[in-house]
Amino acid sequence: MLDRLLAPHASRAYMALRIVSGLLFAFHGVQKIFGVFGGTSPDVGSQLWIGGLIELVTGLLIALGIGTRVAAFLASGTMAVAYFQFHWKFQFDDNFFPAVNGGELAVVYCFVFLYIACRGAGAGSARAT
Repeated sequence: MLDRLLAPHASRAYMALRIVSGLLFAFHGVQKIFGVFGGTSPDVGSQLWIGGLIELVTGLLIALGIGTRVAAFLASGTMAVAYFQFHWKFQFDDNFFPAVNGGELAVVYCFVFLYIACRGAGAGSARAT
């Protein structure tokens, strides 16, 4: 019964996932690059600054549905690096768990963007890819 109710809305739900996750990712990049809304501004050209730039650009591209597969794949990889380098840090203690090391969002973004890279832009995109 639930399948009949929800299945017709799958395309719109995916569009909402793509747009909302892209915009949130872009917002995180804005926080990082410009040091606004509680963010801190790293040195221009540093790894964190470049990561923020990737977040901003790929997030907007994903939300708009332009070059979605490439943008989402890059965003997914960026979040994998963020998790391993800045959250987990290859420690096999309590810090191994995302709930402890604060890396839940990086892991979720990594897999959401990997899914978007596999599926493409879909409905509501500026250019379906």
